[in-house]
Amino acid sequence: MKQMKAISKLELLSTLERETEKHLTEAVRIFQNLPEQTLLKPASNGGWSIAQCLAHLNSYGKFYLPAIAYALDHPASNASTESFKSGWLGNYFTKMMQPGSSGTKYKSPKDHVPVADLDARAVIAEFIEQQEQLIMYLRKAKAVNINATRVPISISKWVRLKLGDTFRFLTAHNERHLLQAKKHLEVPVATP
Repeated sequence: MKQMKAISKLELLSTLERETEKHLTEAVRIFQNLPEQTLLKPASNGGWSIAQCLAHLNSYGKFYLPAIAYALDHPASNASTESFKSGWLGNYFTKMMQPGSSGTKYKSPKDHVPVADLDARAVIAEFIEQQEQLIMYLRKAKAVNINATRVPISISKWVRLKLGDTFRFLTAHNERHLLQAKKHLEVPVATP
């Protein structure tokens, strides 16, 4: 896998903040006012409903947001750096989650598979709240060394990613499943 070049830390965090603000806006503008039956309707291919896509993201947020908050409050180094260079594992996980990076579908770990019977309104409210928290953490990270500060991953507390890679992974994962949720709203074009 090609290694990511070092980039400006502030540029990375600003880009991720804009992406997260877009996710927040989409949740409010697109999903928040949809009827419950639309939010809970399974995909035509048998896949997750809109609410399940967001519940899946919420399950990751429940793990990563407290881990990020802890990392921000207990940075590995007080010395902040001006640049960020992704680690090979963080880059791999981020690339794997980016939409369009491959046609591969990944099986979610059992504890991140959402149930079908959900309170769709509560799921959307939680997603909105998590995106607001993530924006706050991205802003706070500007004063932290995001290369040295590490966060455990959800599938193994022993494996830790750079804080910058954790932000990149979480944002790419959110984008991937928001695109999946928005596919429910696409109107098929009738063929003549």
